[in-house]
Amino acid sequence: MTALPPGGTGPAGDGTRASRPGAGPATGVPGGRASVVARALIRTEPGHRGGTRMETLRSDPPLTLRQTGPERIHLVSTGAGPLGGDRLALGIDVAAGTSLEISSVGATLVLPGSAPGHSLMLVHARVGAGASLRFSPEPTVLAAGCSHRVVVRLWLDEGATAFWREEIVFGRHGERPGRCHTRFDASVAGRPLLRQDLVVGDPALDGSPAVYGEARCLGSTLVAGPQWDALAVPDGKRERRARTGEGWAALPLAGAGVLATALAGDAVELRRRLERGEEAALGFAEPPTSIRPASQ
Repeated sequence: MTALPPGGTGPAGDGTRASRPGAGPATGVPGGRASVVARALIRTEPGHRGGTRMETLRSDPPLTLRQTGPERIHLVSTGAGPLGGDRLALGIDVAAGTSLEISSVGATLVLPGSAPGHSLMLVHARVGAGASLRFSPEPTVLAAGCSHRVVVRLWLDEGATAFWREEIVFGRHGERPGRCHTRFDASVAGRPLLRQDLVVGDPALDGSPAVYGEARCLGSTLVAGPQWDALAVPDGKRERRARTGEGWAALPLAGAGVLATALAGDAVELRRRLERGEEAALGFAEPPTSIRPASQ
């Protein structure tokens, strides 16, 4: 997989300089801590008798990893934040022929901090040939005053399958959200599959009926793999029609994948709508895929 960035440089690979623990004042930061740099890593390998084995499971607080099943990892937050100035990176390497499921124990609350600059969460994930990854953490909540950036880079080798869910809540109850910019890049066998940018916390966008309207949450799920590379009708033409419902849509992409999106007024309704979109997206695959969402 792509190596995590060396110490002292911003994990986004965007030229930012990361603060070191203790490098900035802690005044005003929840828990009294300064900004941090953390790099965690999950790497699988084939088991001796088949199945999946965790070859590497390296935590770096506040990114703490717990194995909760043979092929399942939970992210456990062991510190406040992300806070302003934090630089967090998670590397995921799913070896060929193995499977991995990643969840989180609770929602992520993004907070402002006393350190200058935005907080950053970078995820690099590579899924090997014939491997499967399901990434479905709990929602990210943008507290008032935060400034956050999320960068996801997902690479799928030939025959790999992925289910990647992201949910964002626009602030805690009764408050306006902080600002967040997310960038999602997914590629299959070196070919671009999805390039997506989202911005939350810009007043010109948040209240626009053409963007989020009265919604307080948004979510998206990418399902990708060879099952979606043959969305065809009898005459051989690819089926490109979106499937839609109240507050959700499932849109076939130009490559081997489908993107489900949803908007809602609260996190509970968002999950319901997004799951409807996910079911529609998974329904495009033939034969049925093995990465259907876990029952709630």
